[in-house]
Amino acid sequence: MAELRFPINERDHVLGEATARVTLVEYGDYQCPHCQAAQPHVERVLRQFGRDLLYAYRHFPLTTVHPMAKPAAETAEFAGAHGRFWQMHTALFANGAQLSGPVLLALAEQVDLDPSELRSALVHGDYAPKVEADFAGGIRSGVNGTPCFFVNGRRHDAAWDAATLSAAIAMARDDALVQTIPIR
Repeated sequence: MAELRFPINERDHVLGEATARVTLVEYGDYQCPHCQAAQPHVERVLRQFGRDLLYAYRHFPLTTVHPMAKPAAETAEFAGAHGRFWQMHTALFANGAQLSGPVLLALAEQVDLDPSELRSALVHGDYAPKVEADFAGGIRSGVNGTPCFFVNGRRHDAAWDAATLSAAIAMARDDALVQTIPIR
């Protein structure tokens, strides 16, 4: 089973408490229809586990089949630099099927960002290094498609529907709880 080579760190975009018993890391692609379909399941799992779950999203743009995936990921990073990563994340997935340059600029405006600043950042590749670092980390961790999830550092090779993800998270939570019980 593949393991996450790079633990969650300060460069990651996270939801949840740092003290959570379980971490869920997703490698995704904003233009991937499977990633788009997984998002409602991820949102349900986040609501279900609350403080027990720390979620991080990392970029894994499959540019050979999704040519707008990398610019979309860079757009998310641009938004993140302005404190609006999660708003842009949601907007990108909601518009994944029609991503284009003009759509990215319109989404920037939609989340109260300057489209001309985004255009400049995309032209100059300002946020490409972060996207490329996420992608390289995914490769080193055994990501071979999207969406790809890691639960407490182990690749989740089962389905990504809410019930299956919830079962894996609950098992990891219970294992983490058992490990904190002192043995006498």
